[in-house]
Amino acid sequence: MATRVPYLKMNGLGNDFVVLDARARALELTPEIVAAISSRENGIGCDQFIVIEPARDGGDAFMDIWNNDGERVEACGNATRCIGDLLMQESGKEEVAVETVAGTLRAMPGGDGLITVDMGEPRLEWHQIPLSEEIRDTRGIELQIGPIDAPILHTPAAVNMGNPHAIFFVQDVNAYNLAQIGPMLEHHPIFPERANISLAQVDSRTHITLRVWERGAGLTRACGTAACAAGVAAIRKRLTERIVQVALPGGELTIEWREADNHVYMTGPAELDYKGELDWEAYAGRSAS
Repeated sequence: MATRVPYLKMNGLGNDFVVLDARARALELTPEIVAAISSRENGIGCDQFIVIEPARDGGDAFMDIWNNDGERVEACGNATRCIGDLLMQESGKEEVAVETVAGTLRAMPGGDGLITVDMGEPRLEWHQIPLSEEIRDTRGIELQIGPIDAPILHTPAAVNMGNPHAIFFVQDVNAYNLAQIGPMLEHHPIFPERANISLAQVDSRTHITLRVWERGAGLTRACGTAACAAGVAAIRKRLTERIVQVALPGGELTIEWREADNHVYMTGPAELDYKGELDWEAYAGRSAS
């Protein structure tokens, strides 16, 4: 008889996840199984595949994060809101600690049914992002696409918010084919761990429009760490205030980079779409074939 494994389908601003709970029963995951389940053509379909595991360092749980291509990643802001919301509902706590490879993140109610996550301090030094060569001022790194004398895009800001981001500030985010440009820049040699590529349009001192090519996942309706990175980059360039609304195709996030503790706080929705069960043996067999 096939093994049935319960799962949740969740989303944060349309950035969607398959969530498995492995706290009571460990799951033997491989990149092939993750990719098979994450496939929108033949599986359940998602941007990221999330596994809740027992806490490793005193938190409420550990969150293991995979992109839909079967590669593990360090951080996912939208998923952290979703898992934080689940853990708060489960425990009745007003604040929970979600452990990730990138560090432990605190989630708490954000008012009006929203969830706030303390994403920690941004990493701004070239070796923290990381970049393959020393660049002292990461507010604008030496990178361009197009002719040298008339580049299409150039001088992005670089920020690590648990994963590496490059943010190009442009007049109109819709004037570029990010689906074409994103893969080239994601794999540029200057990013040894690849990078998430964003186009940011500063609409006012308190509002940014953002489009994101997410490494290993492609174009996404929302990326929480990219919104945080864009907010930090805009503040460093003195383009916005320290609290800014970031509009993505899936909706808006509030990003605050506090002077008091140098932490970035992200506030937005977390939604449960539905519950289901998957045939574990079928996916394991399909990935092996």
